[in-house]
Amino acid sequence: MWHLYLVRCSDGSLYTGISTDVAQRFEAHQRGRGARRLRGRGPLQLVYQQVIGDRATAMRAEYRIKQLNKSDKERLVRGELALADVVHLDTQAIADQV
Repeated sequence: MWHLYLVRCSDGSLYTGISTDVAQRFEAHQRGRGARRLRGRGPLQLVYQQVIGDRATAMRAEYRIKQLNKSDKERLVRGELALADVVHLDTQAIADQV
């Protein structure tokens, strides 16, 4: 099961990623492993995560979120914007996989 997640950097920027194990991936980010973009930008804060389904769906969702402007990403984090409003998700298929 794949997840989409957003990490807030110390400079306020948001990093979007996907993983099958968000906790492990976030820990790797905090140790300076993984995405180069996050190195030296700590402390990091995991601000959003959502079960997304299979890898192909996760990659499409990640791409769409990365295309959003920062204010829309912040709305997503605050819960004012639903992921389904940004990315077409087959919610029944996701529920079946959980």
